[in-house]
Amino acid sequence: MNDGGKGAEPAARSKRADARRNEETLLDAAASVFVSSGVEAPVRDIAAKAGVGVGTIYRHFPTRADLIIAVYRHQVEACAEAGPALLESSETPYAALTRWIDLFVDFLVTKHGLAAVLQSDNSGFDTLHSYFIDRLQPVGTQLLEAAAAAGEIRPGIEAYELMRGVGNLCIGADHDPRYDARRLVALLIAGLRQPR
Repeated sequence: MNDGGKGAEPAARSKRADARRNEETLLDAAASVFVSSGVEAPVRDIAAKAGVGVGTIYRHFPTRADLIIAVYRHQVEACAEAGPALLESSETPYAALTRWIDLFVDFLVTKHGLAAVLQSDNSGFDTLHSYFIDRLQPVGTQLLEAAAAAGEIRPGIEAYELMRGVGNLCIGADHDPRYDARRLVALLIAGLRQPR
């Protein structure tokens, strides 16, 4: 009996979903290892964290740069998607903004070392930076506007300026154990509050 090939479609969709989940598991493991050991960490450490063989990683990401770029994009997407979800699930827009900034700081931590790895390909780094701004700035704007409309923060704060400020506070945090970037970012975010 011929079903016109329709029976294969759900199986193909399920396989694609499985492949996507497997890739996300690899990227999450790589991001975790990059945070603890840097972007030059051995691939075998990433494979062990993901519970796969080294060959699986190379099959998905033939070069270290491919893996690093994929982790970067994955983290940007996760951060971008979290903004609207936090706005819906948080008690207030300011709470959503604060939680999103925490995720943004987590993302910035995984990004350390990216520039050095991509130095040989400046256009690749420029493309990633544009992607980062294009995806995250509108989310930051949405959160800031919601918090301002609720009267929780001062109006007129630009997402780009806030993201730059947070990024600048995170620079060098991994080189000085006495420097607590998260504490300073929390002070910055508290400073956005509308005076009462």
